[in-house]
Amino acid sequence: MAALPPLLWASSLVLAVWAGFCSAVCVEVPSETEAVQGTDMKLLCISCMKREEVTASTVVEWFYRPEGGKDEPIYEYRKTNHEFPSRFSGRIQWNGSKDMQDVSITVVNVTLNDSGIYTCNITREFEFEIHRPLFTSSRLIHLTVVEEAGEDFTSVISEIMMYILLVFLTLWLLIEMVYCYRKVSKAEEAAQENATDYLAIPSENKENCAVPVEE
Repeated sequence: MAALPPLLWASSLVLAVWAGFCSAVCVEVPSETEAVQGTDMKLLCISCMKREEVTASTVVEWFYRPEGGKDEPIYEYRKTNHEFPSRFSGRIQWNGSKDMQDVSITVVNVTLNDSGIYTCNITREFEFEIHRPLFTSSRLIHLTVVEEAGEDFTSVISEIMMYILLVFLTLWLLIEMVYCYRKVSKAEEAAQENATDYLAIPSENKENCAVPVEE
């Protein structure tokens, strides 16, 4: 499968971490459009649902159109998975999620002849008490299969920027930790000094002496 660019990978990681601390999110990330011959290519198709729309029956249809040709069905999910006879027979794997928001597939061992336009059609019938509305959406993926992976200068720059950002965030976190530690230490030292001064005052004068309190 084609690797994600470093910057996109870093963004996805940040979103995943944020989602873990806050709430579950669905992000409609576009699919990669270039694959290397002989690798596995995941055709990403995500169609997010709102929380109140989770209960729904979903049908997914995948089509392939070669250059100058017509759409031909290659895969379908309708309660069960079904692969149509085509040039992809035996080379398609279902990668959808249980909640049916991610309905992606993977083409195994892509060839140069697999270049073309892939269409992902999603049809949902929502199960509300009063009515059962239908929702349809489509995703087009213009896939190009190359013989060898070319060196992407933009990806190199993105990776360098990602590492610089990670170093900056690490240094910032260390500075914040040191600052907080010193602040707490000073507060503890001040409290200890106040307690020592109070103990040094003769007992007959303690009633008229108030120990200062640090804010």
